[in-house]
Amino acid sequence: MTSQILVRVDKDIKDKFQRLSRFEHKSVNEKIRELIKDYVEEHNIENAMKGLWDEIGSSLKTKGYRVSDVEKTIRKVRAGK
Repeated sequence: MTSQILVRVDKDIKDKFQRLSRFEHKSVNEKIRELIKDYVEEHNIENAMKGLWDEIGSSLKTKGYRVSDVEKTIRKVRAGK
């Protein structure tokens, strides 16, 4: 399902954006949807967290740690040791 967003911009900006969109052979709506989609993907906290966990996991593996080492450390921390 789609929905609408109403955006007000200066006429000069609108005209320039229309020209740039046409240059890319896209409608203004297509270009705006593309820009919004890209922005949301780049700023999605879930993607950022997944990337961070992947990086941490890779770093731990490189240093020789195993899953069991991580689990043991978590148990210790939770037990307050």
